[in-house]
Amino acid sequence: MEQVKTVDGHIKELYEYTEVKSYRTAGGRGYEYTKRIFDFVSSFVVSIILIIPCLIVAIIIFITDPGNPFFVQERIGKNGKTIKMVKFRSMIKNAGDLKSMLSPEQYQQYLKEFKLDNDPRLLPHNIGKYIRRLSIDELPQIIFNICIRGDMSVIGPRPILPEELEMNYTPEQQRIFTSVKPGLTGYWQAYARNRAGYEDGERQKMELYYIHNRGVWMDIKILLRSIVTVLKREGAQ
Repeated sequence: MEQVKTVDGHIKELYEYTEVKSYRTAGGRGYEYTKRIFDFVSSFVVSIILIIPCLIVAIIIFITDPGNPFFVQERIGKNGKTIKMVKFRSMIKNAGDLKSMLSPEQYQQYLKEFKLDNDPRLLPHNIGKYIRRLSIDELPQIIFNICIRGDMSVIGPRPILPEELEMNYTPEQQRIFTSVKPGLTGYWQAYARNRAGYEDGERQKMELYYIHNRGVWMDIKILLRSIVTVLKREGAQ
């Protein structure tokens, strides 16, 4: 029985038994078929709705910091294949030059968690802040990665960098993590978002918990919970 606690250090009950040594993957053919139909139909409909809002966001980003409003980054997809994840740019240009833009403490935090508290690279005038807090930066993934390319799902473990996977998961866990499509949102994002990290192992446990227990009903709960999380800005940075 799923019993959700607050994420402030108390999210263990949900996924405690992902530490077992049997790393099976849940979900059969019927589930996979249903999931792909849902992914395509829902993303197609949402893509049509998002065309104008996305155009407006792209213009705002360009005016705030002239340049490509999209950020494309290589992440790990299903079966370990590289996918190009498309996001709206929430940071200023040249944000990848970490050492020159971050303090030593921030740089060390990024190396551990691959994210930052109070990221100084965000677009000015709070534009970048709200793009992230409202998850606006994720919208292009619906159009490009889920609907057109099909290399992501609506629900799944978050697509991560190759070095992120290697640093934080054992070889066996890596095999399981990459056995399913990554998702726009997932169990970790819905119930913890930025309040569960790699250093204490909580994020890994949550991602693996989903893979071990995924199914239609669980996906529905994650989707609904994700909507609530975004609206309440829980764990947003």
